[in-house]
Amino acid sequence: MEALEAAGGADCARFVGGCVRNSLMGQSVDDIDIATRLQPSATMAALKARGLRAIPTGVDHGTVTAVAGGRPFEITTLRRDVETDGRRAVVAFTEDWAEDAARRDFRLNALYAGAAGCVFDPTGGGLSDAAQGRIIFVGDPEARIREDYLRILRFFRFFAWYGTGAPDAAGLAACERLSAGVERLSAERVSKELLKLLSACDPTPAVRAMAQAGVLARLTGGEADLSVFETLARLTPDPLLRLSVLLPDAEAAAVAARLRLSNAQRDRLLAAVDPAGDVSPTMTEPAARAALYRLGRQAFEDRLLKAAARSRADPEPLLAPMRAWTPPRLPVGGRDLAVRGVSPGPQTGRLLSAFEESWIADDFPDAGHEARLDALVAAISAGPTETR
Repeated sequence: MEALEAAGGADCARFVGGCVRNSLMGQSVDDIDIATRLQPSATMAALKARGLRAIPTGVDHGTVTAVAGGRPFEITTLRRDVETDGRRAVVAFTEDWAEDAARRDFRLNALYAGAAGCVFDPTGGGLSDAAQGRIIFVGDPEARIREDYLRILRFFRFFAWYGTGAPDAAGLAACERLSAGVERLSAERVSKELLKLLSACDPTPAVRAMAQAGVLARLTGGEADLSVFETLARLTPDPLLRLSVLLPDAEAAAVAARLRLSNAQRDRLLAAVDPAGDVSPTMTEPAARAALYRLGRQAFEDRLLKAAARSRADPEPLLAPMRAWTPPRLPVGGRDLAVRGVSPGPQTGRLLSAFEESWIADDFPDAGHEARLDALVAAISAGPTETR
């Protein structure tokens, strides 16, 4: 801030957005953004003059990243929108703080603070919104949404993280009227915003509002059982698992592809689907160990938590011992068969599979492996009895 003010004078730079909002609301601050009247070239020159690293990360849109103490700070020139198409904007630089505030999404995100701590509220409603947990668009909600349809999802995401009471009626109505706009957004932007929303401590009120506005169905491809979602949200903070219960099982692969989730995220969503309903909070511990061994820990726990949410059962009596149990390695291998005269080939695989199934069925005993393997080899060597 000192470097910028040395180049542009007092009040040429202010902290802006989330860092100001979160400071006022008593929440942790992750990223620190700065707005300035300086043009990007002047910003870079000012930083370099003070020995600070300056990276031109988005100079066309006015953004320079300063690095101080190994930490990045995004510094963006004040802007006003010239043209928007619902996904991106053409901007022009300005020196007017009110013009910069007018292009932002919500009033509590259009708060600025000087280096000395003085807070500026150009919209006139940001401070009260932050104090009362209100998510209210800057100006006309429909106009803000038409500038960037991602603001529909941001409305619900910020409500999940910072809102209290009911969502703003005008904002909710605008999101409902323009809900089709989310289908114009890139999959990456949608999935990032959706997973951020689902990471909130209690996203249920926001998800219910999304469903009410018709936004949720456009993202998930069907109607979700929100009572199951609410139960699961209390059981786990995991956003991907929370997402999984909003999707019809048959649509999990299609939605993962539509949202362009990573391969790991897609595979986890699909593995969490339990078509036969074999994993349940009421299953015995031996059956649970067998399922965990076959499925892997992540898929087992995901299926168990989903089943618990659907049945309104407590998963902890089964979850705790399973988390304390380490699946053992298969105690025999091809060498053990070779010393018994079994040549490498398909027969080896069949014998090992038969051993494994028998060992799992007996709940993974620690001993008796030699006798079990001998019996299997003897049974196969004897072959079928011939009858006339």
